[in-house]
Amino acid sequence: PTYNRANAQMQYVYVNGRPVRDKQLSGAMRAAYLDFLAHDRHPALVLFLEGDYAAIDVNVHPAKAEVRFRDPGLVRGLVVGALKQALSGALHRGSDSNATKALDMISAGGATGRNWRPAPPANWDARLSPNAPPEFARQGFAEGAQASFTPGPPAADTSAQTAAISPQDLDAPLGAARAQLHETYIVAQTRAGLVIVDQHAAHERLVYEKLKRQREASGVARQILLIPAVVELDAARLDALAPAVTELAELGLVIEPFGAGAVLVRETPAILGEIDAAKLVADIADLLAEEGDARALSRRLDHVLATCACHRSVRAGRRLAPQEMNALLREMETTPGAGQCNHGRPTYVELKLSDIERLFGRTCPPVISSTDRPRSFVPSARKRNTPSAPLKPDGLVSTLSEKRCEPCARESAMDSETAS
Repeated sequence: PTYNRANAQMQYVYVNGRPVRDKQLSGAMRAAYLDFLAHDRHPALVLFLEGDYAAIDVNVHPAKAEVRFRDPGLVRGLVVGALKQALSGALHRGSDSNATKALDMISAGGATGRNWRPAPPANWDARLSPNAPPEFARQGFAEGAQASFTPGPPAADTSAQTAAISPQDLDAPLGAARAQLHETYIVAQTRAGLVIVDQHAAHERLVYEKLKRQREASGVARQILLIPAVVELDAARLDALAPAVTELAELGLVIEPFGAGAVLVRETPAILGEIDAAKLVADIADLLAEEGDARALSRRLDHVLATCACHRSVRAGRRLAPQEMNALLREMETTPGAGQCNHGRPTYVELKLSDIERLFGRTCPPVISSTDRPRSFVPSARKRNTPSAPLKPDGLVSTLSEKRCEPCARESAMDSETAS
């Protein structure tokens, strides 16, 4: 799902081998991806459908571009269910498009990248400054005693480096946590590179999936508020909440009317813990007022669950212990859709070691030596009285010395001189 498009041009549907453009099937694909993509993004996919020819009418369009099913509800359910099952099986995996974009931005340079240039020196004399100390004039250009160095606060939390790395964590798909940057991003090390995780977006998806599983199993567990919260709302939001009171109770949020222009919150979902109940109800009322009755009830409930998950997830700015970071990574690996949050944003970016080495110029392209010649043009080894040169699989003959690019050869020569 992390590979998506701004339009639906990369969606191809085939019914019994015939390419079609069907609005009903397009709607089913959109419904299957609602939990994974933003509202203005479209999935890229190829869908093959096979069924009884008697149950499919292909003569509803002059160009045979549309079809009509005898039971459209059944077909829609099958398409949505099959796509959701395939997406759930992918778990945390995503495309490498995000890493490719990041590498392209770094390679192209930005405001703080290759285009940065130091400011020109200013014509400024410290002796002419009104704030110059008196001893500066007597001392002249002599260097004074150096003041004690006081380091500032670290830009990254490196506490994860002090803990021993478990081989199981290092072999895991998302690796072992090594540091936390700006109390927002987790940096993990893998066998093949590194992973950068947005802790808020990742935990938001985990909480959202837990709420959905609870609702499907036995309903969302609720907790009774010791002091019920009174929430004042306008008439539009009250009208939007009124038809959804029963559905909200199934999600663990129990509200009831409380006079004119207010509702009383008695119970909240237990998984949310201590939250601002008034803000939660106000956000849900705004969501229901915007959607109206056009969306399906299940989608409205999913929107409410997503709002609850956003309120409960780990916020940016919270410092995590190494054990908490590793636990978050392990749970992401077993959670469906953990590659993106509820709003369609990616939760992590993975950079391969080969990509990082290419950024620093540590990889050299294959160099064909000038002595590499086709086999038919190589003189006989017996006539030259030299040992036979090894044959390459592609039919070329190379000298015994390994040919390298100029930077790698220069680095190798420097290493040899140092060793001698």
